[in-house]
Amino acid sequence: MDYTFIPKGVCSRKITFDLEGNTVKNVRFAGGCSGNTQGLAALAEGMDADELIKRLSGIRCGFKGTSCPDQLAKAVAEAKND
Repeated sequence: MDYTFIPKGVCSRKITFDLEGNTVKNVRFAGGCSGNTQGLAALAEGMDADELIKRLSGIRCGFKGTSCPDQLAKAVAEAKND
């Protein structure tokens, strides 16, 4: 199923991804640091949703209280609860 998440507190404006069972696929970021978000999307491809949430939750970007990885973890957790 395709999900769209609007992140808060980061440079990226939108995160879209598919959740097939408990597997994360097709992660795409709109905006943000291109190299970082492309790398994050590639690493998340095929990852177990629970493992992704565990690994990425709480990561901060500089002095911000969140980051693109943390926002992706929040998006996947929200999708799992739908």
